Amino acid sequence: MTRQYCNQCHFPQISCVCSAVAPVRSKTEVIVMQHPSEVNHAKNSVRLMPLVLANMQIVVGETAADFTELRQYLAQANKPVYIIYPSETSQTVQQSGAQADAIIVLLDGTWRKAYRILQLNPWLQQYPALHLEVEHASQYVIRKAKRADSLSTLEAAAFMLSSLDKQLDTSPLLNVFDAMVNLRLQAMPAAVRQRYSLQSKDE
Repeated sequence: MTRQYCNQCHFPQISCVCSAVAPVRSKTEVIVMQHPSEVNHAKNSVRLMPLVLANMQIVVGETAADFTELRQYLAQANKPVYIIYPSETSQTVQQSGAQADAIIVLLDGTWRKAYRILQLNPWLQQYPALHLEVEHASQYVIRKAKRADSLSTLEAAAFMLSSLDKQLDTSPLLNVFDAMVNLRLQAMPAAVRQRYSLQSKDE
């Protein structure tokens, strides 16, 4: 049988997350530079973000040539641009004094692939980098990560938006994310689901 997909969220109907979708209007523009390997990944959190955030765009690529139009767009922007990536020179929102009326750029991929995007696009270094002070463990229990401070791109965006605008309610982003995670867990055989649950408790 051909798998049926929801016309709204584009997930398989058995994994439809529409009931958890609630739009959010943010002063901050969100741009995701997505590694090509993430586009069709079944557990990719970025595909959820446009369902909630209108003020965002996803640009797929890896090399500088892939992001030519994005580079021009950011160069012409009349608001501050921040790269969301932890480094020796990155700052918290409080340290930088960043405001909500800005553009934040997130790199979507494994740590290794996100770092590769950064290395292949040295023009990104002209923009200040921000990092999150991670207070809560990621709820991305359906996908393994090597680092304890790893967050899904959606979670990182939600927490950064909250840091930039204390008045913004980002719970709709996290709610639709939780819905996807729970549906994925429910679809797993019981033994596999238990392994994921045990793994999340150990982290």
